Amino acid sequence: MNYKTFETDRLILRPSNASDAAFFLELFNSPKWIKYVGQRNVQTLEDAAAYIEEKMTSQLARLGFSNYTVIRKSDNSKLGACGLYDREGIKGVDIGFAFLPQFEKKGYALESALKIKEAAIEIFDIKKISGITVKENEASQKLLEKLGLRFIKMISLTDNDEELMLYELYID
Repeated sequence: MNYKTFETDRLILRPSNASDAAFFLELFNSPKWIKYVGQRNVQTLEDAAAYIEEKMTSQLARLGFSNYTVIRKSDNSKLGACGLYDREGIKGVDIGFAFLPQFEKKGYALESALKIKEAAIEIFDIKKISGITVKENEASQKLLEKLGLRFIKMISLTDNDEELMLYELYID
């Protein structure tokens, strides 16, 4: 199947695939990922490829959307990831984003998340977008609010005891 790729002025957002294994190995083991998202036990290229297939490619095949690798047009650098996730324990689709440290604070997360939000509404006809983050991740909270999501309550996902802040946006 031919899945959608999105573009902004500076970025290409294409569905993540096995060719991104080295990038995700680096992202999943970056200090902020481990601190704010958690250890994914992705230690090798093979682990990363398996994670992409199990978590990303399978959802893409099932729903037509998933995780997108964020690529800078000017030099084809892989900067981060942004996507829509069918996450157990969340009602509605969860929007998420993460960037390598050297690409933070440059507007890439907002730019890619706005494009993914637009796609969620206009292409995938999603009526409710959720977002989750830990209390300590103020940058993520601010970005969710810039996207129009509002804090609702503290929750825990089914596979984890950690308390997370749940944000939501309803689309008419």
